[in-house]
Amino acid sequence: FGGWQDVYRHRSEALGCDMTVGVYFPPQAEHGPCPVLYWLSGLTCTEQNFIAKAGAQRYAAEHGIILVAPDTSPRRRRRGPMPTVTTYGKGAGFYVNATREPWAKHYRMYDYIVDELPAWVEADPAASDAR
Repeated sequence: FGGWQDVYRHRSEALGCDMTVGVYFPPQAEHGPCPVLYWLSGLTCTEQNFIAKAGAQRYAAEHGIILVAPDTSPRRRRRGPMPTVTTYGKGAGFYVNATREPWAKHYRMYDYIVDELPAWVEADPAASDAR
């Protein structure tokens, strides 16, 4: 069905660490901007879950949609105590901004998802600001 799937690492100022993001570009991206669909995986997932399990690339290729699947948390920035619920671990981002120390400075997933990630994606000429 064409297109290409890549995984990128970029610096996040909101999170104070590098983040990984899976991006699928449909064949149409070679000829002009395409709309972007952001997929936010669930608890304990990574960008790899969507890439490997969703099978959405075929649909995106047919409809000319760029798929963006970021990691779920700033796992490269682990400081301070781990959550007491062990099933959460490093994948517990919840896409919100932490409000308590020691997490408040670097667990700003809402800011990352709403502001920083779209700005990073839309800097690519293949991506339109259509979501």
